[in-house]
Amino acid sequence: MARYNKMPPEILEKRAQEALARLASCKICPRRCQANRLEDERGYCRTGRRAKVASYTPHFGEEPPLVGHSGSGTIFFSGCNLSCVFCQNWDISQEDQGHEVKAEELAKMMLALQDGGCHNINLVTPTHVVPQILEALVLAREEGLSVPLVYNSGGYDSAEALRLLDGIIDIYMPDAKYG
Repeated sequence: MARYNKMPPEILEKRAQEALARLASCKICPRRCQANRLEDERGYCRTGRRAKVASYTPHFGEEPPLVGHSGSGTIFFSGCNLSCVFCQNWDISQEDQGHEVKAEELAKMMLALQDGGCHNINLVTPTHVVPQILEALVLAREEGLSVPLVYNSGGYDSAEALRLLDGIIDIYMPDAKYG
């Protein structure tokens, strides 16, 4: 059973509300840009109130234990709080390809990946959209989401955001970008 399904629903909802409130003066990532993302102001990550999704699909290019026989259900988020010059997903992370989605749409993507047989939901470049992910997870869980969550980040995450995710994420997969 995925970790978020072991958590009482009211705790997950409270975490989502707490995370969303932090968008009023954004401190979601360590950049702490203080943009009012609730009013759609864009911070360093170039993301406003809604998450922007470049694609969601079964993915077979991850580590074999995540892929299994049906793939890892990747959701590639646009924007980023790192802006690495060597980024392999530059068009997504820096050129903002994709489209903004409401929480209901993001929840439907998660459920579609699960219904398609994916072994997990792999959140790629999720750091700057933790509140939106939690908001959608509340809805997806209500509709029967049960597969594990993979937090596939660039590794530049705030301790506060990671605390909000405690007990929710099953696998953390940060990339070591700089040393």
